[in-house]
Amino acid sequence: MQHKWVINTPRLSDFDALAELWEASVRATHDFLPDSYIVLLRQLVRDQYLDAVMLICCKDPASKRITGFAGVAAGKVEMLFIHPDFRGQGVGKCLLMFAISELNAQLLDVNEQNPQAIGFYLKQGFEVVGRCETDGMGQPYPLLHLRYKRPARA
Repeated sequence: MQHKWVINTPRLSDFDALAELWEASVRATHDFLPDSYIVLLRQLVRDQYLDAVMLICCKDPASKRITGFAGVAAGKVEMLFIHPDFRGQGVGKCLLMFAISELNAQLLDVNEQNPQAIGFYLKQGFEVVGRCETDGMGQPYPLLHLRYKRPARA
């Protein structure tokens, strides 16, 4: 069932739920990351990264549970994570299109070892413009740099 997702702004009191959602999403899609690294990153997400971006989220209308969230800073989507229970229901597209249209996001990085995410972003109108060998922490998880290319006008 397709929902009409509504964009919300999460509160500080939602940060624990966002960190839990982040971990569930990463465990479902980033099978190349060791458990110890996920645990380390979760703490950084909770205590530093969420504060460093403009956050948006979608909630399940029935349960009010956060189904996905994105963080944008300086024209770049720094994070976009969907709870595994809500993947494929339009949450990611809703968040991404809001980030592009309302928050002027044009750039993002994606793990090269996450082909599902790469396919999603390419389908949404992004193109690969670069690559680096390491992630933001300098670990050997290559990132692809993507840029949004405006859809052709009819």
